[in-house]
Amino acid sequence: MNEMREVEVTVIGAGQAGLAAAYHLRRTGFEPERDFVVLDHSPGPGGAWQFRWPSLTYGRVHGMHALPGRELTGADPARPSSEVIAEYFTDYERAFDLRVRRPVDVTAVREGGNGRLLIESSDGTWATKALINATGTWDRPFWPRYPGQDTFRGRQFHTARYPGPEAFAGLRVVVVGGGASGTQHLLELAPYAAATTWVTRRPPVFREGPFDEDAGRAAVALVEERVRQGLPPKSVVSVTGLPLNDAIRQGLADGVLDRLPMFDRITPDGVEWKDGRRVSADVILWATGFRPAVDHLAPLRLREPGGGIRVEGTRAVVDPRVHLVGYGPSASTIGANRAGRAAVRDIRRLLAEPAGERVAA
Repeated sequence: MNEMREVEVTVIGAGQAGLAAAYHLRRTGFEPERDFVVLDHSPGPGGAWQFRWPSLTYGRVHGMHALPGRELTGADPARPSSEVIAEYFTDYERAFDLRVRRPVDVTAVREGGNGRLLIESSDGTWATKALINATGTWDRPFWPRYPGQDTFRGRQFHTARYPGPEAFAGLRVVVVGGGASGTQHLLELAPYAAATTWVTRRPPVFREGPFDEDAGRAAVALVEERVRQGLPPKSVVSVTGLPLNDAIRQGLADGVLDRLPMFDRITPDGVEWKDGRRVSADVILWATGFRPAVDHLAPLRLREPGGGIRVEGTRAVVDPRVHLVGYGPSASTIGANRAGRAAVRDIRRLLAEPAGERVAA
């Protein structure tokens, strides 16, 4: 499509952060399709949740926070989280008439002149005065590279395509990664797999006791400092550690969570270390996290020498028209809600300024 349309604000992504931003735009007087538009590449509502593995039930979801203005109540904890949250998001979009356009793939965001950005997409080109980027990380799974990886005769999965524990029945599985996904996979796989081996780059840190508001603020502040310096963001979990709950304690007691240091190379039939130790494997499961999906912003040259986008609050320092929500410290569901509200507040101020003052020199 070559059609160009103009709006005040464009939201890219309709996960938690994007819907929170759209809600606050709507609440403060912006009309969907007239003043703002929400573009989402997913086939349906639900953000990244719609792609989660079936065995991740709603009762096992860690830290899902309701969207602003509408609670999620009465959900069956035994149902897959992908179904529960997709239905919740569907209801939310309908209740607030957000009119999300999907599936729409955004390929590039460029300078458009006259204070506007041009958003090139499969839905045509949108000229916008401000951009709220809420594309998350799910589309950019991080696959580390190790010597011999291409010679492995077994199968390799990433958390992003984890099919559930039944697919690993009778197989020898190496799980790579020290975050929440890695431990969840191990605990789930252990009753099915012939053997499991857990490897991580650093020894996992397990957190005792409650995680109160002060601890949460301190953790977020550490992540926030990185993005303020223009460094690639780390996850909040990377600085908080893993909660030592009953399931983790049992896994430690059973030896399922007996961690080994990172292997040095991959062989055709497993992995090995420099000291000669070897583990045979049919599957390597990479629970190695994700990176921000921001490649479409490359024409704006927002990245700093450190590799990240320097952000103050939600605003990209290089270009105040661009806000990143669900990025770095706002990557949690509650953080995404707050970021959506903060971005809209800043954008309202931006749009009130004379056009010539909107773009940093």
